[in-house]
Amino acid sequence: MDTRNDRHKWQALATLCVTMFMAMLDNVIVNIALPRIGRDLDAGISGLQWVAEGYSLVYAALLLTGGTLGDRHGRTRVYRIGLALFTLGSAAAALAGGTGALVAARMLQGVGAALLTPGSLAILRQVFTDEKERARAIGLWSGVSALGLSVGPVVGGPMVDAFGWASVFWINVPVGLVGLVLAYRVLPAVAPRERRVDLPGLLLSAGGLGALVYGLVEGPGRGWTDARVLACGAVAAVLLALFAVVELRVAEPMLELRLFRDRVMAGALLSGLMVSFGMFGAMFFLPLMLQGVMRWTPTDAGYAGLPLSAVIVFAAPLSGRLTARHGARPPLVLGIALCAVGLGGLSLYSGQAHYWSYAWTLVLLGFGMGLTFTPVSIAVLHRVAPAQTGMASATVNTLRELGGVLGIAVLGAVLTNRLTGALTDALHRQGLPADGVPHAVSALTGHAGTGTGAAPAAPVLAAVDASFVDALHLALRCGSAALAATAVLVALLLRPAADAPAAAPAPSPALSGAS
Repeated sequence: MDTRNDRHKWQALATLCVTMFMAMLDNVIVNIALPRIGRDLDAGISGLQWVAEGYSLVYAALLLTGGTLGDRHGRTRVYRIGLALFTLGSAAAALAGGTGALVAARMLQGVGAALLTPGSLAILRQVFTDEKERARAIGLWSGVSALGLSVGPVVGGPMVDAFGWASVFWINVPVGLVGLVLAYRVLPAVAPRERRVDLPGLLLSAGGLGALVYGLVEGPGRGWTDARVLACGAVAAVLLALFAVVELRVAEPMLELRLFRDRVMAGALLSGLMVSFGMFGAMFFLPLMLQGVMRWTPTDAGYAGLPLSAVIVFAAPLSGRLTARHGARPPLVLGIALCAVGLGGLSLYSGQAHYWSYAWTLVLLGFGMGLTFTPVSIAVLHRVAPAQTGMASATVNTLRELGGVLGIAVLGAVLTNRLTGALTDALHRQGLPADGVPHAVSALTGHAGTGTGAAPAAPVLAAVDASFVDALHLALRCGSAALAATAVLVALLLRPAADAPAAAPAPSPALSGAS
């Protein structure tokens, strides 16, 4: 084998791995910085939700379209554009002087990530033509992506303490610039091929999801009967229903809904969606509890996630072996069930609990998450024809991102609604006006001052802490119940008789598209 060519291939792999690590890291590293962002930018909980949701919502909405654009204009070209936009969005986020500017920058990051993610795996397949080498390369690529998700809080905490919240965005800029140089030097050109862009599907899904998330985030603060919130719910229902109709009829759909006719694929896709729903929702609010209620530093809060991260790294390869030996059903059902127990267990502890008393719940959460990563992809890819694997993989990633978006929005609505009600009662008992609730909540996100410069009184802070812990417990239990129900449903859908490779469901021209 040509040594120079071999070196060139692994340089391409390193480039793809570094940029994917950065994109995955950005899914979670921001969470640990949220309390500091809330303090510096005077953002309440709904504002912080949008800082997290802005990225994930745009990423989920455009991920499949990013694959289509790569087909039409060349994977490498679109990959480079995506990396440039992601790097630009990171710099804009670091320089943001207000919540609105930060959310806009996060959305730009999401656009970039949606363009570069689908092309990454496709370029990898182009570079590594030998099956054994390709399998090894994809394994390394997948491992680095999972590592980005698991180490985000651990890396982010010390950075926020040492350099401020903007550092979690600045770190992307040199990495992105180096990645761009390498992308032009070592990545091969992947020839474009003709494919239509599902513009109606893109517009309907983005509009529907945007309206749904906006209504869920703003509902607790504005009131669920507020005209704007009700209008968002109605618009979301109409647009998402139209999206389903369009996707079933269009020649080259953005999301192939026929996949859900196969119960094994439906069960696997549901698993990916709901694990992200429960876990991303919980992981968004835990840093607020650790830093806002328990007064931990960002570094300590980041290190608190070490058991979860370490167990994910151990469980992910184990799940691959279990899936190869026993099929996708056992590791998926066990993983979802462990996540349900972990979330439920975490809801048993107060804000004064010692860390080591509830560390076991983090171990269960990490083990459960690690068990679900691989079997979801294997179960889906084993049920489709080779030409459909790119589209199927993009669908898995889209639903995982969508699960995270909905988890933060739905569980956030549960938490904020309970928190607002509990705080209103607590302030009323102290003889304080209910219009002090927004300020009391801002104390939780690190904003210590009021409009007059006075600090919240100790009884108010105590009421905030107690109300937030109570609200978080309710959100965790809702997430736990949703995951427990999912485990039962997945066990039924992935019955042994069905958990075997099958012919692809009702093909359409688009099924060959996303790779």
